[in-house]
This record gives sequence, structure tokens and C-alpha cells, in this order.
Amino acid sequence: MPPAPATIPAPTILVIDDNPTVATALEVLFSLHDLRTVCAATPEEGLARLRREPVDLVIQDMNFSADTTSGEEGQALFKAIRAEHPDLPVILLTAWTHLESAVDLVKAGAADYLGKPWDDRKLLAAVGNLLELGQASRALAQQAGRERRQRHALESQHDLRGLVWADPATERVLTLACQVARADVPVLITGPNGSGKERFAEIIQANSLVKDGPFVTLNCGALPSELIEAELFGAEAGAYTGAGKAREGKFEAADGGTLFLDEIGNLPPAGQMKLLRVLETGRFSRLGSNKERQVKVRVISATNADLPAMIRAGTFREDLYYRLNVIELRLPPLAERPRDILPLAASFLAPGKQLSDEAAATLVRHAWPGNVRELKNVMQRAGLLSAGPSIGAGDLGLASAVPVAVAADPEPDRASIEQALARAGGIVAQAALDLGLSRQALYRRMERLGIARP
Repeated sequence: MPPAPATIPAPTILVIDDNPTVATALEVLFSLHDLRTVCAATPEEGLARLRREPVDLVIQDMNFSADTTSGEEGQALFKAIRAEHPDLPVILLTAWTHLESAVDLVKAGAADYLGKPWDDRKLLAAVGNLLELGQASRALAQQAGRERRQRHALESQHDLRGLVWADPATERVLTLACQVARADVPVLITGPNGSGKERFAEIIQANSLVKDGPFVTLNCGALPSELIEAELFGAEAGAYTGAGKAREGKFEAADGGTLFLDEIGNLPPAGQMKLLRVLETGRFSRLGSNKERQVKVRVISATNADLPAMIRAGTFREDLYYRLNVIELRLPPLAERPRDILPLAASFLAPGKQLSDEAAATLVRHAWPGNVRELKNVMQRAGLLSAGPSIGAGDLGLASAVPVAVAADPEPDRASIEQALARAGGIVAQAALDLGLSRQALYRRMERLGIARP
């Protein structure tokens, strides 16, 4: 027989109230909604219970003495809970005479307060929301723990060439790059201009079996078509106009190491045919020579072009594409890895410079059509233009830079928040993390912009 499915324990609510009628009523109410309740009659008993067993939420009274109605006992209890369990949500039950104290405690971090007698529906709604938020927070903490462990494993086991990253989208590509580095197969890196394709090629080389060999680069889009073949394969003296002496090509220079071919989509047809032959046989001839040379080179290529579309248009060889694309690494644009923005920005700043909150918010909102290269240029310019150590939004020179104190069009802010919520599956805490905000700050912006809570 298959094993029985694991039973998920019911959430546990601790009720701290010296009135047994209140404790019993709450226990009955919660039991009808599959919630486990444990009770304590005094603050001391409640704190002891918290130290003995895990609890998901606390509901506490504000007054535990017949001699006073000040709510001082409730305040002291809340502060003790907050000191020992800073992330545990607490709902206050209060008589109206304690309302001011309860409001002060909410400002100090209490989750909510309800007056006695309470409304069952409101109490259940508050409890349900807090338990759901707690579950999401625990999931985020577990995810953050996994990310820390994965990052530590990558950093301790691989040479990452100083790569700065924080976004899971980048880490997925980085993990794949490290996995394929030791395989002796061609790799095709795709992605928009400025997204860091050459840096990933360096990471593959640094963790490969030929890491001690040369790393040679050629930008196929930076040379006229008649010179690319000579650059790749070398040329004998007199092979073309201006070739006064023999010269070796990139393949010879990269023998025993890695050749990185950037903008491979710009390689002309004749060069494509010869490159295919080298990939198949490891043999080639210099221009103007019939002598074949043998090399052992790991080829990594990169492009921002749509090579399948070029194949359909007849401008790129299909057989070469499949030779180059044994493993493909797709680098997403910076806009699709927003958690990378602020760490990268900080890495581009000169020592002694730092981002203001307004500048950080502006960077996160920007679309970054130029990707990492654009971000680097913006930060270098801002570092030169800022008068003091703090870089303001106006120093960035971005069209979206609007001082926070000035009433601005809310649509860019709205769009970034809605996109972050969509990426996070509606989990506000995750969206806040993506946007570089606290959860409370994100809730305030959502309320101001009229964005409904998920």
C-alpha cells in the first residue's frame, strides 16, 4: 500500500486572557475553523508557553488585574513577546478604555487590535490574514535560506570572475554556466546587448578543463567582412592587399584554450562555412595557404540576433547553428532580473559614494533598455555629477527620475508594483523584496495608488 499522505498540522493560536469565559469562547470559535488553540491565564504563563512550544499567532488581553484598568500589564506583555519573538504576530483584545494604549502598540508592531466584545467575522478575517502572511513569510525565509546556500555553494566551488548578482533569474543561468563549463562542447550565449554575455563566457572559461589556456575574443561585428576570415584563421604574406607578412589567426592564438566569438550572427557566409569545418574537424588553413593546421579550441559564441529567423531568411547556416548551440545560455535583460539592479549599481559606485532612497527607487523603476552597460554608465556619470557622497535621483539623468516630494505621474510606480506583484504570485512580501522596499512601505504605496491587496 502507498504511504499515507503527511498530515499538515493545524496552525496554533495562543490566547492569553485571565477570563476563562473569553478563553473558552475563542477556543470554540477557532476549533470550528480547524485552528488549534492553547490558553494561558497570566502573562507569565503565556511567556512560558511560548518558550515551550511553537505558536503561529498570539491573542492577548490588555488587562490582567482587577486593581487597574490602565492596560499597563498588556503593554508589558506585548513588549516581552516582541523582545523574545520579534516576528510573531500579536492581536490585542481591548476594552475601549485601553484603546489609546492599543493604538500605540500597533504603531510599535502589534498586528491588530479588536474591542471587546469582538465581532467573530472580523476576528476570523484578521486571524486568517495573519496566518496566511506568516506562512508566506516562512516560505520566503526558507527560499532565502536556499538562495544563501546555493550562492555559497557557487562562490565556494567556482571562480565567478567577480560577478555581482542577487536575482534568482541570474543565478539559474550562472548555475547552468558552471555545470557546462567542464564539458568540452560549444556554448551559445544569447541575450540583449549589454546584458553581460562576455562575462559569462569568462566564467565558463575560468571553470573549464582549459582554464589555464588562453582566452581569446573576437567581435565578429567590429570588422569588415573581408577581414574576419583573416582574423579567425590567419593569413600568409600577400594573401590580401596590405598583408605584408604572415600572421596567425584567433584559432591559432586560442589553441589549448577558449575562443569567444561575439556577435556571431555577423559572420559572413564564407566565414560560416570555414568555422563549421573547424568545429567538425579541428582543422583549417590560413588565407593564402594550402597547409592545414590542427588546433584544440573550446568555442563559445554569443549573439543578440534571432539566429533561427536568420536561418529562415537564408543568412545563417542551419548546420552551423546546431554546431554552436550544443548548450544555450539565455541571459535575460536587466528588467527581467530586478533584484540585480541595486547590487550592480552599488558595485559601479566610486568609494565613498552611496545611493539615496530616492535614487534607489528610481533605478528600480527604470526600464534599462541598455541593460547592465547602461546601468554602469549611469552610475559612473552620477558619481561624477553628485556634489556630495549621496547620489540623488536628479544626479542619475534618467527620464524617470522624479523627486519623491514632488507630485508625479503615478503610472510608472503603479506599473512597477503591479509587475512585481505578478512576478511574486501575489505575495506582497516577495514583491516588496524585489522592489527594495519594506512590506509596510509597499502597502502604503499600493493604498495610495489604489492597487488592491491580493
